[in-house]
Amino acid sequence: MGIEILDEAKPNDRLRRLTVHADAVPGAELNIHVLLPHDWSPGGGPWPLVTLHHGGLDDSSSWLRHTDITELSRADDVVIAMPDGGRAGGYADWRRGPQWQTFHVHDLHALMRERFQASEIRAVAGVSGGGYGALLSAAAHPGRFRFAAALSGPCTIRTPPAALTLLAATGIAGRVDPFDMWGVPLLHDRHWRAADPLHLAEGLRGTALYLSCGLTGRPGPLDPPAPWSPANLAEPIVRSTIRPFLRRLRALGIPIETHLYRDGTHDWPSWQRELHRVWPRLVRAVTHPA
Repeated sequence: MGIEILDEAKPNDRLRRLTVHADAVPGAELNIHVLLPHDWSPGGGPWPLVTLHHGGLDDSSSWLRHTDITELSRADDVVIAMPDGGRAGGYADWRRGPQWQTFHVHDLHALMRERFQASEIRAVAGVSGGGYGALLSAAAHPGRFRFAAALSGPCTIRTPPAALTLLAATGIAGRVDPFDMWGVPLLHDRHWRAADPLHLAEGLRGTALYLSCGLTGRPGPLDPPAPWSPANLAEPIVRSTIRPFLRRLRALGIPIETHLYRDGTHDWPSWQRELHRVWPRLVRAVTHPA
């Protein structure tokens, strides 16, 4: 499995916090927050596994801190895993460096299956870079996930605005050489294509898809008063990746549900609302017969 549990905390009856070492991400202590079904018991189940990915500059606790996922999921018979993805991990297997996709898709599932009786039925969702990670996980592993949702997540990494933004964010936030992730654009195009949901879109056939994003990046009705931030540019950049992605899905005949709202910043107020839109769809996908 490639994971060693270093510590396990039990903040309440449903919540567990695991601290692990993973061979795929050497040298790091990673946290995984897990919400269990209300009737979970050792030896019970199995229960479908839902993975929720955070965005850049965040960690595995973000869904618990910024949303009401604990209360929202209280009646649902699913195991919810919220793993660390690094400050700028990219949710991909790096050309030189950590193998985040391996950790999230393979190692995490093996751990959840062994420790919490998770089943082979899976869904994945994420915000911002975690939304990209959700699409990549599903596209790169056809048939593995019944449902994938990206809330303000880039749908392709190879448009110039997306590529430049991701490289800059990785270098600044991760304090690493950003070209270690996918290499130099064009020069190492094979690596970029292997991490691009648009290029891998055929792999999404059979997975129910949900995509949402703000169109302007301007503060919306849910945003508290705040000074302008460069992060406000993120929504228009994400929006620019959606058009080619949707064109590709249409050409392939792959359905997707979208919610493209006008105003709203690249932040949790909008994502909390979107969580409430997408959660019933996600749960239905993993708890009803395929």
